[in-house]
Amino acid sequence: MRRMIAIYGTAMAGLAIAGFFAAFAPNFISPTNLMNVLKDASFLAMISLGFALALRVGELDLSVAEIASLAAVVAGWSIHQQWHPLIAILAAMCVAFGLGAFNGFGVTRLRVPSLIVTLGTAAIAKGLSYMMTQGVSFVGRWPSGFTDIARGSVLGIPNLILWMALATAIAWVLLAWTRTGAHMIATGEADEAARLAGVKTKQIKRLGLILSGLFAGLAAVLLAANLSSAAPNMAADYFLYAIASVLLGMTMFQPGHPNVFGTVYAAIVLKILGNGLVLMGAPYYLQDMVLGIIIIASVAFSASALKTAAFKV
Repeated sequence: MRRMIAIYGTAMAGLAIAGFFAAFAPNFISPTNLMNVLKDASFLAMISLGFALALRVGELDLSVAEIASLAAVVAGWSIHQQWHPLIAILAAMCVAFGLGAFNGFGVTRLRVPSLIVTLGTAAIAKGLSYMMTQGVSFVGRWPSGFTDIARGSVLGIPNLILWMALATAIAWVLLAWTRTGAHMIATGEADEAARLAGVKTKQIKRLGLILSGLFAGLAAVLLAANLSSAAPNMAADYFLYAIASVLLGMTMFQPGHPNVFGTVYAAIVLKILGNGLVLMGAPYYLQDMVLGIIIIASVAFSASALKTAAFKV
């Protein structure tokens, strides 16, 4: 029973929260509201998965939100230059890849802790976003070839939910079913032991940070397509929520370790929590207070991985 509670206790608490709002929050269980919650959770889940993959190799990526914002701005700028939507998407993803690779270079070549490198990258990305926009959002009529990737549906299932499922599947298959994933886990658990065993730990760490950037870039493209706008700080609100999703996910399924399903489940639970509080008329600042409590409690439960990633040299 103790083991079951340790593995599934947080997940069951999430179900209890959903049940509470289903009983007391007006219109919470309406199909439209539940679908909106899942669509909103898709952006958070994808950014959180990138953060989780970086943490899985023992590195902390604090630049995910700013990378996402810059990627969205690049996509918006490209669309306003009347580039083909596919070119705009590739440009945004290339920017996300490049910043992720820069983080990896700083960690493995310059030997700067990821906490510092990614903070610096976040500042650079933020500055570039404001430079490109001059503080003004890209808005207007966007081509349907771009917006449909987020607003469309397949067999009645919204594309955003399908993108979330695809991102989850890719991350899970990578970690659970590939040699590269095994090397990522080994590097995150004990990088020196993994290096002595023949794992190319520097390459693995670079890969983890690049994947973090790419997942942030994917979320950014979909966010811009869904909103038909791109602003220099449009993903800023997802930063703390992404950290909370990963940390909360570390309290379930694979306690103490960043994991795919725990991260996605936690992202959905956090969005359910925010949605339910709004429907019940709770003040907006209560969400931030609850989020802070969740982060502190999650770190208290599974602090070792985060401490190792944040403070090692």
